[in-house]
Amino acid sequence: MKQIIECVPNFSEGRDKSIIDAIVADIEKGGEVRVLDVDPGEATNRTVVTFVGEPEAVTEAALRGMKKASELIDMRSHHGAHPRMGATDVCPLIPVSGISLEECAELARKLAKRAANELNIPCYCYEAAAFTPERRNLAVCRQGEYEGLADRMGKEDKGPDFGNRPFDEGVAHTGCTAVGARDFLIAVNFNLNTTSTRRANAIAFDVREKGRPQREGGKPNGKPMKDAEGNVIMLPGTLKATKAIGWFIDEYGIAQVSMNITDISTTPLHVAFDEVCRAAAARGVRVTGTEIVGLVPKRTLIDAGKHYLRKQQRSVGISEDEIIKIAVKSMGLDELKPFVRNEKIIEDMLQDKHGKKLVDMTCKDFAEETASESPAPGGGSISAYMGALAAALGTMVANLSAHKAGWDDRWEEFSDVAEKGHEIQDRLIALVDEDTEAFNRIMDVFAMPKKTPEEKEARAKALEAATLYATEVPLRTMQAAYDTFDVLEAMASKGNPASVSDAGVGALAARSAVLGAHLNVRINAAGLKDREKAEEILTAASVIASAAINREMQILGIVDKVIDKE
Repeated sequence: MKQIIECVPNFSEGRDKSIIDAIVADIEKGGEVRVLDVDPGEATNRTVVTFVGEPEAVTEAALRGMKKASELIDMRSHHGAHPRMGATDVCPLIPVSGISLEECAELARKLAKRAANELNIPCYCYEAAAFTPERRNLAVCRQGEYEGLADRMGKEDKGPDFGNRPFDEGVAHTGCTAVGARDFLIAVNFNLNTTSTRRANAIAFDVREKGRPQREGGKPNGKPMKDAEGNVIMLPGTLKATKAIGWFIDEYGIAQVSMNITDISTTPLHVAFDEVCRAAAARGVRVTGTEIVGLVPKRTLIDAGKHYLRKQQRSVGISEDEIIKIAVKSMGLDELKPFVRNEKIIEDMLQDKHGKKLVDMTCKDFAEETASESPAPGGGSISAYMGALAAALGTMVANLSAHKAGWDDRWEEFSDVAEKGHEIQDRLIALVDEDTEAFNRIMDVFAMPKKTPEEKEARAKALEAATLYATEVPLRTMQAAYDTFDVLEAMASKGNPASVSDAGVGALAARSAVLGAHLNVRINAAGLKDREKAEEILTAASVIASAAINREMQILGIVDKVIDKE
């Protein structure tokens, strides 16, 4: 799975469009990231920029944005309604897909260190990137704001994590930046079958983490109760990491519960939906649908779709498209307007940028492309696709078994197998294009100049690296195709007997995929200069190939017995 992260830097300029445009232009330079939103605020004198891409590209873009902001924004003359301490005030990194929050935290620390060393911008690390518990809180890092930096800089306990030095002209100009990592924040509105803002607010107070004030006598019109220090006592709501209010929307003529989910790991979207439905029903109100404001990571809808499939006792080992369709229908994401994936799901918005893939072709077009005079796609991509078909056959038998009449008590057993099979299928589908990419890398090396000794050395190193990659990719294809045998064997022995022949065909395809990829490992390993590494790969590949032949025979033996019984 491709790693994608989001970055949401806040710059201390919201009025001068030329400065904002210059910062955004530097972020977009090179076309490696995609800017999703630019939101300037005049009163706050602050602009929030949202962009996404692969980790390295995003961190480089963030660094470029911080550099341009430090050149164009002088904090000595900055005034605005929002708390701030630097030209780039905050710069959080957010995991979207294929990467964990912990990995984003490490990237954030490296970004902060580079900003301090390369741009001379002192940086605090906050939230998941914080080095101390108290600095997880942004307010602690930004205490005293810009005006308080002179008293904090240079002090071991109060100064920034990177670039700590006495307050000087450089700090006076740029201020400090808080660089952090946090989970994805989702803004969502739950549509209600009422026009009552009061009812919507009551539901919001029932579920939001902050809850509602405790009132004297437990009466709605009673005075708010206070503790010994004079603070209002709050009765917490049921959903952690959420903020919510109720309001009426003229455009739709309905009331909504408007919610921010600040940590989707703690409270996933589907959990929030179910809980708002429960709280609404308790007050005689029904949730009719959901409106996502902005964007969501794909995993949010995948998790939701699987949740509702499991509630139906249905297999979750189905296509991503079908899972997302279940999520959309279950939460009514298309009630107010059509749900357009490439306008709401971050990964889908980025997909067009990478162009059409082999796996996006029709079966006929893929066959014709293979048959053309172009050397790619070749045997490696075909092997990966054969493996994907093997996994698909095993998954199909699992899904048929999960939905077989009379086997309702075994749906979860078969769903687990189908989910595993689909995961392997996805790995092999990705390898179809990756194998062709590996071949293209070698072709790119041949186009490199080789006139000078330096050019020859660079070309030789690049060729060795490309050849190693082209050897490792089919090795991964072998392993992924071999993994399908577990699914196929389980379905041949325990799955729907009427589909046992499909499991047998899957075993034949899996064996061919392994042996086909083995040929690619061998031919590419022959070009490696590092013979020790080559022999290590060849040995691993030979073990998988031999094991695949044995597994195929075992599964075909099971298939024969089941067919003979029938």
